[in-house]
This record gives sequence, C-alpha cells and structure tokens, in this order.
Amino acid sequence: MTSYITEFETKHKPEDYYKKVIDELKCKNVDLGAFNNFNDDLKNGFPFSVKDNICVKNVESTASSKILRTYLPPFNAEVVDRLQKSGFGFLGKTNMDEFGFGSFGINSERIARNPIAPDYVAGGSSSGAAIATALLKYHIAVAESTGGSISAPAAFCGVVGFTPTYGAISRYGLIDYANSLDKIGFMARSVTDIRRILDITAGKDKKDPTSSSRHIGGDQKMQLTVIKELMQRVEPKIISSFDKFISKLEDFGYTINYLSMPEIDYALPAYYVISMAEASTNLARYTGFKYGFKVKDFSKRYNDFFTEAREQFGTEAKRRIVLGTFVRSASVKNRYYMKALKVRQLLINKLNLLLKGGFIISPTMPIKTPKIDAIQKLSPVENYAMDILTVPPNLCGFPHVSFPYDYFGEMPLGAQLVTSHFNDHAVLSFVEQWEKSFDYKFKYNIGAL
Repeated sequence: MTSYITEFETKHKPEDYYKKVIDELKCKNVDLGAFNNFNDDLKNGFPFSVKDNICVKNVESTASSKILRTYLPPFNAEVVDRLQKSGFGFLGKTNMDEFGFGSFGINSERIARNPIAPDYVAGGSSSGAAIATALLKYHIAVAESTGGSISAPAAFCGVVGFTPTYGAISRYGLIDYANSLDKIGFMARSVTDIRRILDITAGKDKKDPTSSSRHIGGDQKMQLTVIKELMQRVEPKIISSFDKFISKLEDFGYTINYLSMPEIDYALPAYYVISMAEASTNLARYTGFKYGFKVKDFSKRYNDFFTEAREQFGTEAKRRIVLGTFVRSASVKNRYYMKALKVRQLLINKLNLLLKGGFIISPTMPIKTPKIDAIQKLSPVENYAMDILTVPPNLCGFPHVSFPYDYFGEMPLGAQLVTSHFNDHAVLSFVEQWEKSFDYKFKYNIGAL
C-alpha cells in the first residue's frame, strides 16, 4: 500500500520545498479557507496540520471562535508533542466550525469550501483538516471528532478519516466541546499512514485520566452488518451506489448481514442532549478574563461585563449554550440528561453484540455533497439530522473510519466502517484491502516531488 510518509522520507527534497508548499497553500487558502494560520518556519519533517481546537505551544489556538482570538497556549497538546518528538513537522492550524459545532464547515468566521468544487461544502467540523489533506500530497491532519467531525468532511472531500476508540489517544491540550465524546483522530490520503501515526500517538498519558493503556488490536472478522433503520435515512441514489459497493465486498469474501435495530433511532437525540449539556459547561469558562478576548472596561455592571464577552460567540454556540443549560437544569435533568445517558449505555450494549460478529458498515453521510447555499437554508433540526449515520459510533466511543468508495458526478462518496472498542487496527486493515482495488484520484497534489 502507498505510504506517503515513506515516499516523502526516501525522496530527495529540494532546499526550498517547504517554502514552495506553504506559498502555494496560502494561495489556495484565500479561496478555500482551509487554514487559520501557517508555520512559516517549517524546515523538516513530514508535514502535519492541527485542528484549531488542539493546542500548539505559542501558536494562536482559537477553535475558530472570536472569543479565543489572541490565545497563545503555553504548552503543546500531547498528540502534538508525540508527533514532533518523532520527527514530524508542524505545518499550521486548520479551520473548523466554531468549537466543533457543525457538520458542514459553515459555522466559522470563514466558510470552508470543498477543494473539488468551491461552491460545495467541505464538511465539518474538521473542515480545514479535510481540505488540507485533499490539497497536499505529503501531509497528515490531526483532527477531532465529537459526533462525526472527522467522518463527514473526510467523506465530502474524498480522504480517509479515522476516529479512534474513546481514550485511545490523549485529549490533553484539546479545547473541549463535550468531554465524554471528544476524540482526537486523523485524516490522510492513505490509511497506511494513519496506522503509523496511530502507533506513535496512542497510549496512556498521565496528564489525561480518560486516556487508556489498553492494547489496540486488529481482530479481523468477515461479517459486515448493515442496520436497516440507518439506511432508511439515506438518499435513494446513494443507496444504489452503496449496494453496488457491498456486492464488491462480497467478492472479497465478506458476508453481508442486514439487521433491524429500532433503538438506533434514539442515538441522535441522546447525542445532542449529552453534547449540548457538556458544551454549555465547557463554554462557561470564557468570561472575558483569562482566555482570548478580554473585556477592558472593569467599571461595567456584572451582567453587562459578561454579556460583552459572551457576545463574541457565534449563533450556533449560543444556541447550544442555551439548550445545554436547559437540559442539565435541576427541574428537567432527570427527564432529559439522565435519560440520554441511559440510552447511550443501552446502545453501547446493543452495538457491542453486533460488533462481536464483525463490522458495522453504512454510507458516511445520508446525502451527496451539498452546495453551501442549500445548507444555509436548513433549520437547526434539519442540520442536526444529517449526523444520523456518524453519531452512533461517536456516542458510544467505537473506533471507525470513513473512506472513499465511489463518485457521484465529480464528488466523492464515503463509506463508514465501525468496529468494537480497542479493535482500531481492524478497520484500518479493511480499508488497506479496499484501497488496493479503488484508486481514488486527487484533483490537487501540492508539494509532489
């Protein structure tokens, strides 16, 4: 299988390679909005980008929010430290939906645009990570997923997006959206490179009590389960393409099993109740005192002071703060938040039983890549419903990967493969096998040697 890291390391690099790459990326960035900032001092190492909600020492880290402008972390996230110590070179911070709130890359100061066709969405919230991966031949993106923030943009931009088991990779240095859901993962053009990065970055970190020392395995089984209720939410044209893809997998020796699981319909509401509750708690720390935006007039009344600071939040962030505060309030906490936690545990138990036999497979997104103006017309509820396929594995902390399997016109289609906890290498091995038969063509190859 292709390893762009190995290819990069074994080729002679011209002296001005990095300057050329960054200059060309900056030019593309004007139109596409992939990066929030660049590292102009990059001189060696395989380039990696970092989503803007993951801290890099002395580099502005804003989570694409006005309220965190000028925030310079005094430390690296653990994942950044491990990559730099292994010889990788930090390229820059990538654009995202503000604090991770979105599926399409439009909830930011700057809309992220698909590199294949700029009037189409790039997906979110790790939009910039996917664009950068689609543009740059030698590159890997450090991204993050809460409910599908890696899978969605990977599918829309035609790259591989891997979300590990919750706890497999340290979250130290991550600007949290929802603590019990956030997972740092990766995007690349080749799953072989993701495997190498996973081996470098996974493992226990004493600074993060949610990180695990458990061994990551790769138990490969030959059964693929399709959950009927999930497929009911998918556009007919995508179902037609997906069915042909499934038939090809049968030729590889996989058995396809179609099962009904009515409980899966509760994944989406449970996810949004839990994620908004945790988000409203996490965003309470941004008060105009310590991080980023500072209120300068200390003579203001209490409410006016904090209103000025928190007015910096975007519309979607404000919506999630209000809804999250409501669902965890004392009067309704048992009715919504505690019930959502029970639903999550029920789904973990049910999906674990399915995953004992093999993988769960589905399209990554229920729609083909949409135009930006079409998404801007959706209501919040319609927008949230687009996460129906990516939310279940994220809610339950299962490792999963999105990878291109076909085209709809010139736009790629992504499939999502899910496996059991700490069986992460199994989904990577599956995609390695698939990549041998599906030669995806990238529109851009910036930095090709």
